[in-house]
Amino acid sequence: MLFDVNDTDFNEKVLRHDMPVLVDFWAPSCKPCLSMVPTFKSLATQFEGQVAIAKINVDENMGTAGTYKVRGLPTLILFRGGEVVDKKLGAMTEQQIKDWVAHQLGN
Repeated sequence: MLFDVNDTDFNEKVLRHDMPVLVDFWAPSCKPCLSMVPTFKSLATQFEGQVAIAKINVDENMGTAGTYKVRGLPTLILFRGGEVVDKKLGAMTEQQIKDWVAHQLGN
C-alpha cells in the first residue's frame, strides 16, 4: 500500500494505521527523492499486508516535517503503533530499505 499524506490527515493515515508505516519525507526539488520513486512502488508491492508506505511533500506540509525534525531529504521514518521506531536520512537502495525495515520490525 502506497499513499500520499499531508499535515491534515497524517495522524489518521499514519499514526492510527493498523500496520507499521514507512513515511518518505520528500520534495519535488530533491533529485535523490525523485530517484527513489520506483523503489517505493516496488516496496509497496513487496510489503503488501505487512508495512504501508506513505509519502509526504515537505514543501507543502512543513508542520509535519517540523514535528519530526526533518532536516534533510529524503528522510525515512518508520512508525509502529503511532510511535517512531527509527529514522534514516539520505537516499537508500531498495535492499537497504528492506533490510532496515526488517531489522527494526524484528523480522
